[in-house]
Order: sequence, then structure tokens, then C-alpha cells
Amino acid sequence: MPSDSLIVSTAGQVATVTLNRPDARNALNAELRSALPATLRELDADDGVSAIILTGTDPAFCAGLDLKELGSGDHDLEATTVRRTRRRGLLPDLATPLIGAVNGVAITGGLEVALACDFLVASDRARFADTHARVGIQPGWGLTVLLPQAVGIRRAREMSATGNFVDASTALAWGLVNHVVAHEDLLPYCRSLGADIASNDSVGVQRIFTTYAEGAEVTVADARAIEAAAASEWIRSGAARPEELERRRSAVVDRGRSQTS
Repeated sequence: MPSDSLIVSTAGQVATVTLNRPDARNALNAELRSALPATLRELDADDGVSAIILTGTDPAFCAGLDLKELGSGDHDLEATTVRRTRRRGLLPDLATPLIGAVNGVAITGGLEVALACDFLVASDRARFADTHARVGIQPGWGLTVLLPQAVGIRRAREMSATGNFVDASTALAWGLVNHVVAHEDLLPYCRSLGADIASNDSVGVQRIFTTYAEGAEVTVADARAIEAAAASEWIRSGAARPEELERRRSAVVDRGRSQTS
């Protein structure tokens, strides 16, 4: 469901979804809050897409909810809260890996959108802030769960209590992002990661990611049981046939040699 405020492009098996309201710092108005989840679901259902990149049109990644629109009284603030249990808050639960390419500021709801990605790559221009308390809104897209998981409870509390910005290098040191790259290298780097994902068995990647997600919501003991059950199910499905395992083992060895040469 592409719209003027959402750009979708695909190269190979990697799709890129770009929030495109640069004059509003890609703030999430009603149109985007509808189009973005629908577009991600559509890409997730496409067997030709093995990885999805989510980014914003410069200079921002996402400034969160469009407070100007909400302040006009035309839209209900309470309606923006996700009422049912959903791991990704505003975003739908996906089987396809979702890479966040944070090209600029990710603030409040924009930070929640970034946190909903499976992992993050930041431009050296990226900055992160939780300003919920400054604007007088309670988080409703999972921030109080996802931010402590990423940076630890004490750092999460500091970010929420102060509203201060965290720059890209600090975000990397805190574990909020996986990589920081030069701004002009952000999308090429993410597309390279997407191509690496696409080179794997897509069903296997999706099942592993589902196991991660299921295990994150239960005790450690239950998470181990979930993983064991998933492994048994995978073996019974025939996906681990000896001849297929040998073929893939050889491919892994060859790839490892090419990466260290």
C-alpha cells in the first residue's frame, strides 16, 4: 500500500520502506499509521522478499506521532495506542527480518518504531531520545519493554526521565544499535546485510526469529523448551536431511574462507 508519504523499493530479495514526510521529520500522521503496517504485512507475505529495511527520508528517521495533527483535534490520541498484545507495537508481527536504518533523529514514537526492528544500523548523524514525558504522553508502542531490553533498565530510565538525546556512538556503546556507519554508506550497508540474510534459508531464518520472539515473552526454562520443540519440529519436517546438511556445510566453509581472505 505505497502512498505519497511511504516509498517502497525492492532490489533482489531486499525491500526498502522509506517514511517520506521530510518536512514533518517523517512524523506518523494517520495516513502513515495505516499505510506502514499494511505495507509491512504485504512485504512479509511476499515469498520474494527475504529482508526488509525501514528508514526515513533525510534529515530524520522519525519524530514519532504527528502532534500537530493530533493537536488539531481531528484525531483521537487514545486511538493511537496499540490495544492488543503485539510484539512490535505500532508495527505488525513479522516473520521477515526487519532492519532499521536510522538516518537521523528517532524520537519518542520514532524511537519505538526503531526499537520494533529486529536490529538497527545507525548513520553517524543518528540521534535517539525518549521525550514522552516532555510532551506529556505515556508510551503505548512498547517502549517501556523494548528500551530496557536494548540498553538496560537504568539507561532506559535515564533516557525517559531526562528526554536527553543519545548520539550514534553512545547508542553503539550502549547496545541500542548494532553498527554505526558514515551517512552515505547507511543504505548500501543495510542492503549488504539484507543480501546476507537472503543468502540463507529464508524459512530457517524466519523460524529462528520466531523462536527468539516466543522465548522473549516467557521464563528462561520455558524459552529452552520452546527452542527444543522448534528444533524437533524442524528435524521432523525433513529440512535437516543429511545430504542437504552436507551441501550447506560446504557452502558455509567456502563463505567463511572468502570472508577471512
